[in-house]
Amino acid sequence: MERVCVIGAGSSGIAACQVLSARGIEYDCLELGSEVGGNWRYQNDNGMSSAYRSLHINTSRQMMEFKSYPMPSHLPVYPSHFQIAEYFDDFVKHFGFRDRIRFRTEVVSVTAAPGGYTVTSRDRDSGEETSRVYRSVIVANGHHWSPRMPEPAFPGSFDGEEIHAHHYKTPEPFADKRVLVLGIGNSACDIAVETSRVSKRTFLAMRRGAHIMPKYLFGMPTDHLTTSPLARFAPKWLQTLSMSMMLRLSRGKLSDYGLPEPSHGVFSAHPTVSDDLLTRLGHGDITVKPNVRELDGSGVVFEDGSREDIDVIFYCTGYKFDFPFLDGAEFPAVSSEDNEVSLYRRVVDPDHPGLYFVGLIQPLGAIMPLAEAQAEWIADLESGRAALPPVPEMKAEITSYREGLRRRYIASKRHTVEVDFLHYQRELKAERKAGAARV
Repeated sequence: MERVCVIGAGSSGIAACQVLSARGIEYDCLELGSEVGGNWRYQNDNGMSSAYRSLHINTSRQMMEFKSYPMPSHLPVYPSHFQIAEYFDDFVKHFGFRDRIRFRTEVVSVTAAPGGYTVTSRDRDSGEETSRVYRSVIVANGHHWSPRMPEPAFPGSFDGEEIHAHHYKTPEPFADKRVLVLGIGNSACDIAVETSRVSKRTFLAMRRGAHIMPKYLFGMPTDHLTTSPLARFAPKWLQTLSMSMMLRLSRGKLSDYGLPEPSHGVFSAHPTVSDDLLTRLGHGDITVKPNVRELDGSGVVFEDGSREDIDVIFYCTGYKFDFPFLDGAEFPAVSSEDNEVSLYRRVVDPDHPGLYFVGLIQPLGAIMPLAEAQAEWIADLESGRAALPPVPEMKAEITSYREGLRRRYIASKRHTVEVDFLHYQRELKAERKAGAARV
């Protein structure tokens, strides 16, 4: 009962473990796979990693690193997933808590119990199940592992291969094939770029336009500009105007490359980061199409009435928030089909004290330092240094947050947990201060 259970040893889970260790809070961490790193462990044997062979981070290492353990300076500005996984290994080794992680352990269920939560887990090797009561549970199982297919499904039928981006690893299997990539997010752009180098033809189809941001602007990592001293205090309209002008100067109009012009502001949707897409479009190696209207046997009909023969469709259509160990009837705050979650400050379930979620955010920036900050707040609550406000106040904050999302972002299942990196850091800092005053 005096222990906390951390579910998952990905980037958010190990951030929580480090903070709990530093605060002297007893815990167990349960991890389905054989190693730490979660999504950043290529071909992770937990079956949940979406990493492909060529993946590199799209936020700079200076933005992504944990505050408690900076990345080595010899790493490139945008490391590969292999380098990130090694960094996570070194992080765990440096702080000495690998022995607190039970690997190859599947969490079967979490249920409320008097004074805490009963966590039932299963050993993947022996099949033996174990139940233990913990005073609190930190859920850190990630939200980029349960593929979401198009909703509703496209009418018609397709004779070729249909693959979600989650299962893409390398381009070689798609050599000399006619490939359609559906989406305009980061994975869609990467897959379109890679397959276009080996395919017979590659098409990129999308429902709406998106702002394509390079990794560098004027010789500087782009996210260094968005987190500069000016950006920290400039109003949102000025940040938007400044970034729009810099993008226009550096790459011109997106319509010049055959892409639809976005109908929303540059910070009104999660950014798409790609240095290669515009070049491949300029070379004619990728053909832009509107959204799919229907599947047509050996091909696809698009909304403009055109038809193309297609061998493979990649659905880069996002992910579902999935917590298979939480019963939706008991924990409705995180059981929405539309990725809607009802968590105070994106962390606390108001109706279930001691149930926390770390990393269940989609930041304009990197998750890792924000997950670390979330864990610090949780440790405040668990150690008695801070207290939560009354439940009505927490639910009012959730309502206010959702209203803010609707005002700022385009309507999408992708933007239900969006946070601004700098603003959310300040929000958590203010909450920790307010929580300390409640004790």
